[in-house]
Amino acid sequence: MNDKTETATLSSDATEVRAQKLKLLREQIGDVYPAHFHRTLTNAELAAKYEGLEPDTETGDVVTVAGRVYSSRNSGMFMDIHDASGKIQIFSHKDVTGEEARALLPMIDIGDIIGVTGIVRRTKRGELTINAQQITMLTKSLLPMPEKWHGLSDIEARYRKRHLDIMTNEESKLRFQQRSRIVSGIRRFMENDGFMEVETPMLHSVYGGATAEPFKTHHNTLKLDMYLRIAPELFLKRTLVSGLTDKVFEINRNFRNEGVSTRHNPEFTMMECYWAYADYEDIMNLVERLFSTLAMSIHGSTEFAFGDKQISFKGPFRRVPMPDAVKEATGIDFLAIKTDEEARAASKAAGFAVEKDATWGECLAFIFEEKVEGTLIQPAHVTHFPKDISPFAKEVPGEPRLVERFETYCNAWELGNAFSELNDPEEQRARMVEQLEQAHARGEKQKELDDEFLDAIDQGMPPAGGLGIGVDRLIMLLTNSPSIRDIILFPARRSKAD
Repeated sequence: MNDKTETATLSSDATEVRAQKLKLLREQIGDVYPAHFHRTLTNAELAAKYEGLEPDTETGDVVTVAGRVYSSRNSGMFMDIHDASGKIQIFSHKDVTGEEARALLPMIDIGDIIGVTGIVRRTKRGELTINAQQITMLTKSLLPMPEKWHGLSDIEARYRKRHLDIMTNEESKLRFQQRSRIVSGIRRFMENDGFMEVETPMLHSVYGGATAEPFKTHHNTLKLDMYLRIAPELFLKRTLVSGLTDKVFEINRNFRNEGVSTRHNPEFTMMECYWAYADYEDIMNLVERLFSTLAMSIHGSTEFAFGDKQISFKGPFRRVPMPDAVKEATGIDFLAIKTDEEARAASKAAGFAVEKDATWGECLAFIFEEKVEGTLIQPAHVTHFPKDISPFAKEVPGEPRLVERFETYCNAWELGNAFSELNDPEEQRARMVEQLEQAHARGEKQKELDDEFLDAIDQGMPPAGGLGIGVDRLIMLLTNSPSIRDIILFPARRSKAD
């Protein structure tokens, strides 16, 4: 390329300017999107290596870096380029930069990706800088970037064009880096605790393990309707039956054809685990250790801010039976109520609009959700759930209407759900049949009994504690994110036309 680049004739439209520059670049340098370019250091590695370099000092060291141009000053004399690890300043001047490289400067726009080879120095103002000797165009960007300091003002555009959100929003970039660390941290914690990670199917011929509306698809070759996984529970329990391991876990993607909200996305991440010869008390302790470990990893403390609240993940968490929590909040003593009719009458007398056929346990759970759930700001384990709504948990000794189940709440959100797992095959079959009949009564005619799971339980599953953690909500808390769409890279959304 020569100094007589034809910039004077370029269009005034920003996108058209870039297209015209691309055409000129193709004519003058050939390959504008080269397949090969090797840098010697990332920007973060460069900053670390020369951290002690004094101001107004030149090293003589020649390095090669690469990144996207985020700012350009004095006709390209000074540019800031960013890679995933950080930024570095580039200085181009006739005293240090070759004619061919300087001729490229008018063709470089904000958003282009370039490679730079040059000498490392620190300016008088203390800015680590590379005196460019060679500049290579690696990718010509055909669209202008959003304004760097304000990013995308349209919230929906942030989710629709996540690449631009991260490109222009350091908070968003940090949030997804933290998400990666949290998921990796969960995996390391579970492995260090002796759990073995497995992978179970995402396509199920019979869906189960949770109560949720599935997404349906069809396998052409097998001529079989199938469902995207709503939970991995039944497969993980079959793994426990097999004796492969006494402690099994999976970090899994689940799909539920339900509503979208600030806390719900139809595709979401869970960590589910099963621990042979443990019970729900052991699982409570595991949750507390896991949560505190993750908080320390991200914040260096078990205490952190979420909005205007200060959350503490320091164990032990508060533990409260559901009937006690409801009695404290409303005065209704469900343990003193004997029948479904009495439970409905007591609920309605207290002003709660329960369903006309609601059971004792459904009334208890409904009032808990209405009056108690929203008050659980600091982490707490709510225990002793009604058996009516807990088909896979063991009964509480002496109180057959309740089961050894807990849910962990924080910021009024459910973060985890755990049981002392039911392993009596006859009781398991009876409960699943009852659950199936209820589903059919609700119109869920596609719901079937999972005979393969029941066959495995007949073979004998050891007593175990089981747990499912909503990873996305946990990440929301740890990253101070008010919406689940802020921590899912590409959340579900309506089409642009809508």
